[in-house]
Amino acid sequence: MSEDSEKEDYSDRTISDEDESDEDMFMKFVSEDFHRCALLTADSFGDPFFPRTTQILLEYQLGRWVPRLREPRDLYGVSSSGPLSPTRWPYHCEVIDEKVQHIDWTPSCPEPVYIPTGLETEPLYPDSKEDTVVYLAEDAYKEPCFVYSRVGGNRTPLKQPVDYRDNTLMFEARFESGNLQKAVKVAEYEYQLTVRPDLFTNKHTQWYYFQVTNMRAGIVYRFTIVNFTKPASLYSRGMRPLFYSEKEAKAHHIGWQRIGDQIKYYRNNPGQDGRHYFSLTWTFQFPHNKDTCYFAHCYPYTYTNLQEYLSGINNDPVRSKFCKIRVLCHTLARNMVYILTITTPLKNSDSRKRKAVILTARVHPGETNSSWIMKGFLDYILGNSSDAQLLRDTFVFKVVPMLNPDGVIVGNYRCSLAGRDLNRNYTSLLKESFPSVWYTRNMVHRLMEKREVILYCDLHGHSRKENIFMYGCDGSDRSKTLYLQQRIFPLMLSKNCPDKFSFSACKFNVQKSKEGTGRVVMWKMGIRNSFTMEATFCGSTLGNKRGTHFSTKDLESMGYHFCDSLLDYCDPDRTKYYRCLKELEEMERHITLEKVFEDSDTPVIDITLDLESSSRGSDSSESIDSLTDLLKLTSQKKHLKTKKERNSTTASHQNAREGQEVYDRGHLLQRHKQSNSDVKDTRPNEPGDCMVDYFRRQLPNQGLV
Repeated sequence: MSEDSEKEDYSDRTISDEDESDEDMFMKFVSEDFHRCALLTADSFGDPFFPRTTQILLEYQLGRWVPRLREPRDLYGVSSSGPLSPTRWPYHCEVIDEKVQHIDWTPSCPEPVYIPTGLETEPLYPDSKEDTVVYLAEDAYKEPCFVYSRVGGNRTPLKQPVDYRDNTLMFEARFESGNLQKAVKVAEYEYQLTVRPDLFTNKHTQWYYFQVTNMRAGIVYRFTIVNFTKPASLYSRGMRPLFYSEKEAKAHHIGWQRIGDQIKYYRNNPGQDGRHYFSLTWTFQFPHNKDTCYFAHCYPYTYTNLQEYLSGINNDPVRSKFCKIRVLCHTLARNMVYILTITTPLKNSDSRKRKAVILTARVHPGETNSSWIMKGFLDYILGNSSDAQLLRDTFVFKVVPMLNPDGVIVGNYRCSLAGRDLNRNYTSLLKESFPSVWYTRNMVHRLMEKREVILYCDLHGHSRKENIFMYGCDGSDRSKTLYLQQRIFPLMLSKNCPDKFSFSACKFNVQKSKEGTGRVVMWKMGIRNSFTMEATFCGSTLGNKRGTHFSTKDLESMGYHFCDSLLDYCDPDRTKYYRCLKELEEMERHITLEKVFEDSDTPVIDITLDLESSSRGSDSSESIDSLTDLLKLTSQKKHLKTKKERNSTTASHQNAREGQEVYDRGHLLQRHKQSNSDVKDTRPNEPGDCMVDYFRRQLPNQGLV
């Protein structure tokens, strides 16, 4: 049954709608829990009277066979009737039986970044046969490429650590998302560490996540990871490693925390292949003897964490009514890629009028901060607040929370098991090699045939810059009127979250090397607001959070701010929209003036006149057209308010006082008439007079004529 059917009923749907999968190919990969009682399938009989099918069961009752339909199978990988779908690994990967779990915890105070003292040392470790190798994972290059997968990976007995002396640390990383290739003891309390490159590659050494045991409290240990490949790192800007203690979690309910002294990121001696590598070193004192502890680059969020989260949604009688979980496709290792459809169910054709919003995350498996932002978004949009309800009533959200589960499982930083960066292959036709991005692109294409997609956002992490920011696409080459409008949503987000989101760090261009990214491909498909949201691995340089690390709660809060900004962007009261547009025009004018002054001796008056007569400025009327249907639909049933109701009166009075300072609306309409011929918009436009009347009602005393 189509999601746009006039008789749509979410409560009875047991098959994937057309927006989730081209084919029902995933059905043959999920387990079948057939009833083995006194039931026979129709094709068990040779009688041609019965059709050959496994969907009809024959039950013997009162001397005759009675046909009935089989109970629906668990098609979606998330079920309340049984365990989660097991994770699948490349067959040669060694995996311990122990399941690693961590508690959720937020520090009571923001954790400050590390301030260098200038006395940090730079350990260099020449190869020495006297050093003791205390941990060595299975050779990552046992196979040149992915061959096949198994549940639990390598089934042969795992190599056990040797019986070390009491003062030698024991390391382990053969668990989900773990990454440590080698540990060498170079001194009594000093260890040289090597992280594993992404499987089937020789690069992307950035993500680390490993376990340490057999420690002594109060002793200063030094750890040095020696094979990073990026010249620039947030560790050079005060970022600290993450640490987790099981004893601290059990006794004091303390989870992941930022730790370390003598932290330094530096270039070390070149490797055997002639390339230069970079080291990260830090010292640390463990709080307990004989503890089980972990170090990580960023807060881990595994594929199992996602499955448990989705299982909780599926088992919730309230949230499961407006959040449908389906399988978009399967990965190379046959792990499931989930897609969520979030909207208020409607049983009539009104659902066709709803615009769509698309969010994806974790295409790069080591960017775990994107999963925490995604979790925050899902927590909020599936909550019971009036804002969340309004968003579900207004939009259809399509969410792919983990695009690269294979890479997440094995502890890769950037690539899938194809050994390639999925976020450079959205244009690829190789469905078998890059299934998650192929099916995502195809889903978006079919979704756009049915409804307007007003925003696409792919969540990422950034290893070299602080704060949270966005990359967008520059519409100036296709339409001058879109040049500033594509910057409005990020600007609104920066205003709603001034201590975390930096608008000045946002960039809006399309580099040739980025043409295969989701952001650019979706923009070229016709989604005007197509963004990559980048979240730092470190922390903020803004406001009250300046000089502190982001916690998981900070990252999760961006999900709320995203929703809040979406309400601002689509609010029928266009006050905030036009303020942002005005501010963007002033920014552009200022930047253009600076550039002209640097490159030319042209008089100031001539530059100003040229800017005023330029047609490159924003054309807000086109944006009005693109949202007219949404605004009319909303105003007919429920005006987009909630949080806006708390400040709408104040904003209205302030708007009236500011008068022409808010915006010269007559000038905007005149620009619209002049530049309409430059823009080809396939979406229906409202008549000009109706539009003027509509906004005259929404924004009184604005000098609109």
